[in-house]
Amino acid sequence: MAEAVVGLLIGKLGEALLSEGAAYGASLLCTEASALKGFFGEIRRATGWLEIMKAFLKDSEKFKDTNETTDLLVKKIRGLAFRMEDVVDEFKYKLEGEKHGGFAAKMKKRIQNVKVWRRLAQELREINADLEDVAKQRNLCALPERRDGGSDHHASLTNETVCFAREEDLVGIKDNAEKLKGWLTGDLKEHKSKIVAVWGMGGAGKTTLVNYVYKIVKEEFDVAAWVTVSKSYQVKGLLQKIAQETGISVDVSNMDMRGLGETISNHLRCKSYILVLDDVWEQKVWIDIMDVFPNGRSNRFVFTSRNFEVASMATSGCAVKLAPLEDNNSWKLFCNLAFRNVGDKKCPSELRNLAVKFLEKCDGLPLAIACIGRLLSCKPPTLSDWKKVYEELEVHSSVIRGVDSILKLSLEDLSYELKNCFLHCAMFPEDYHIKRRRLIRHWITAGFIKKQQNKTLEEVAEDNLYEIINRSLLQVTEVNEFGRVKSCQMHDIIRHLALHKAEEECFGKTYEGLGTFSEDGIRRLSLQSANIAPLCESGTKNLRAIHAFISNLDIDLLKPILASSSLLSTLDLQGTQIKVLPDEVFSLFNLRFLGLRDTEIQILPETVGRLQNLEVLDAWKTFLKYLPKGVTKLKKLRYLYANRVATQGLSLFDGVKVPRGMRNLTGLHALQQVNASLETLCDVAALTELRTFSVSECPELKCVPRGIENVAALEELYLVDTAEELIEKLRQKHEADESNKELMKISHIRKISEHASNK
Repeated sequence: MAEAVVGLLIGKLGEALLSEGAAYGASLLCTEASALKGFFGEIRRATGWLEIMKAFLKDSEKFKDTNETTDLLVKKIRGLAFRMEDVVDEFKYKLEGEKHGGFAAKMKKRIQNVKVWRRLAQELREINADLEDVAKQRNLCALPERRDGGSDHHASLTNETVCFAREEDLVGIKDNAEKLKGWLTGDLKEHKSKIVAVWGMGGAGKTTLVNYVYKIVKEEFDVAAWVTVSKSYQVKGLLQKIAQETGISVDVSNMDMRGLGETISNHLRCKSYILVLDDVWEQKVWIDIMDVFPNGRSNRFVFTSRNFEVASMATSGCAVKLAPLEDNNSWKLFCNLAFRNVGDKKCPSELRNLAVKFLEKCDGLPLAIACIGRLLSCKPPTLSDWKKVYEELEVHSSVIRGVDSILKLSLEDLSYELKNCFLHCAMFPEDYHIKRRRLIRHWITAGFIKKQQNKTLEEVAEDNLYEIINRSLLQVTEVNEFGRVKSCQMHDIIRHLALHKAEEECFGKTYEGLGTFSEDGIRRLSLQSANIAPLCESGTKNLRAIHAFISNLDIDLLKPILASSSLLSTLDLQGTQIKVLPDEVFSLFNLRFLGLRDTEIQILPETVGRLQNLEVLDAWKTFLKYLPKGVTKLKKLRYLYANRVATQGLSLFDGVKVPRGMRNLTGLHALQQVNASLETLCDVAALTELRTFSVSECPELKCVPRGIENVAALEELYLVDTAEELIEKLRQKHEADESNKELMKISHIRKISEHASNK
């Protein structure tokens, strides 16, 4: 996944080049301008090399674990990309620092920065020279030619193994098997074509289920064929397989595409037939070949896939998604396999606790249970032998051998933008319910999301989330009243594999307080233990994100880490019991996300205004009473959430007071929950990008806020504890017409509520 690192870096280089004009314009010294010219020249040079490297990395990913030379080359490119990212981030950090202080202080910094620009330019020259060397070495590293199916070796092996499942090992499939049989044979006399789809995450048992039903129903058709589709399929190769499996006797190896299509079509005409296309990765597979198949008699097509996009092509009501096995079925399958050589297939009482631990790692995934069960069936059923297997599994980060090869294919198939988004999800704890809004803000502020034509960053990020869900890499755990995802989680086995990949790629690492911790250039750190003292000794300095998932975090222990992580862009302390932020936080000029939700923070200092790159300030459900004047300096802010736990009255949460000058925050998308004056409301009317606005405890507000009609993008408006007179007017919103000018001001707002939002 080094391609994802390089892709992200190319975006950062582009952002740096956008600042070129401003940097020259601010330069008052000829020496400074000369140094900057050298720096930007090296950035342009680097961008060209990295584009070439990204193409190479995309091709090399499939061979990375089977070709040692490729492994070394990929590792070297990733290391160079990280070095370059450090240089670019330091440049932006220093450039931002020039903006603070009086004239004399700024001049002093500029004089000092001349040396910095020269040093950074020299570092880039050295990195570019190394990139040129890598490009030459790349020519010596000939990647294997892509043949149809060649890159899917592990997947095909596993699929074949699954198809050999014994009848007694087919557990928990009865209901879905009956569905499939009904769809495939229930209306054969009607001579209709039908597409049936079975989809779900890798290893969920799709192939096993379909193979079981296929063996039963294939005798009902004149022709029956099963074809496993290569992930890197070629249309001609796929048609040749179909021709062979449907029983065409003539040699098709030298036929062109047209000849192949006509031969298959003629062979199937006037016959009933069933064709299983196993492991279909994209809709294009079917679109490429669908016209080959004739209508007329009853014909059935069955797709298995990891992607919802493929399943959506099924005939209405003929698609099934496989969920993990329930506990009782997991236990039954495990015992059938682990004790296959034992007459009653029962687990001895002394092994039961360990068996439960094995199943916890499998988390209901049939393939994982099968792999573990078969392995244990070859071991003596003794506590000591089973313990050895379990300990080996622990050492290998819980990635079960035989399962990783299947799931890695799903990771490899992601675009580099989706890879970054996916790996980020692994930073959350096991079984954690990840909120959609929080995840999207993380992705945006981390730079994973790039704006697309006619779409906001939020819309692109949400598209990415649904893409990952539809590829069965995330599971939906909660939806809202409109069917929109509210939260999701990652299957344990998927997460273990993602964590292994994240650590290998230096993307991120979880800290659970066990053993020694090696920083090793890790970019993102997930704190899941309060014992963070060893981290201070590890010399963390390359961090870009810290996510805390413990309530009893000692903020003083975090100070050295913050002091050494000057390029940090995300600090999410949600749910911790901290009462005050250390001064080190307000020197993090690169910070884009500051998460204080559900903490005991009581005050934010004026120095928060130094965080000029901040895009998200989340102080929801805290003990803040007001926001400092410095907040109005945060001109890049997109989301501002702040309310406080109520100490009296009926409300659970009260709004916070905000300073005058909020009109300066022209990029704000969300502002909640403001304890506002009428003057502040006038400021808000100037925020034309605002999508969500919440105001509370403003009893003097008796009419619709003036200027609200100018906030054309506003979608949600919450007016809490305002005048009853205004509440009555809001209840008549649906009656708005041109004669009621006041209600017409808010006719464009999708949702208006007198109750507090639960963001």
